[in-house]
Amino acid sequence: MNKINSVCVYCASSTKIDPVYFDAAHELGSLLGKQHIRLVNGAGNMGLMAAVADAVLAEGGEVTGVIPHFMVEQGWHHTGLTELIEVENMHQRKQKMADLSDAVIALPGGCGTLEELLEVITWKQLGLYLNPIVILNIKGYYDHLLEMLQKSVEENFMRAQHSTIWHVAHTPQEAIELVYNTPLWDVSIRKFAAI
Repeated sequence: MNKINSVCVYCASSTKIDPVYFDAAHELGSLLGKQHIRLVNGAGNMGLMAAVADAVLAEGGEVTGVIPHFMVEQGWHHTGLTELIEVENMHQRKQKMADLSDAVIALPGGCGTLEELLEVITWKQLGLYLNPIVILNIKGYYDHLLEMLQKSVEENFMRAQHSTIWHVAHTPQEAIELVYNTPLWDVSIRKFAAI
């Protein structure tokens, strides 16, 4: 079982989405808070990002938000977090979030969430991030992405071994179990990198 003190959660800031996604975000946050797992996220004050953070805090848990200065200047940051880390740009934000986390869980989201998820998958493929990555596939949201990743393997753009970089959960509880029980990435797998 992995020692998990903090989990980075990627997710949407959009508010015009199916309530089922908010339910999943709230449940995930509650589970993290109850298990004293620190949430690391992008510090947004809307959408699923805020919902996860608020649920963690409601359970007495801790949240570290990482956000670029320009977003703080726009007032897009959550003002009630345990810790707010301001960085210069989006690249530093992603690196800091990864550095602070023992695992990643991706809830549904738009381009920003997809970009974060695919970047951390790439980092893991290269041995730069060794911790568990879990795709929380609520309501089949990630089905097409998972099909695309599988097609990448079938067409030899990725090696078959790379399909073990991520794991798929369908409930927040399953996602938590996966971050605890997924073996850490073997850095020697880098020899299989097809990039």
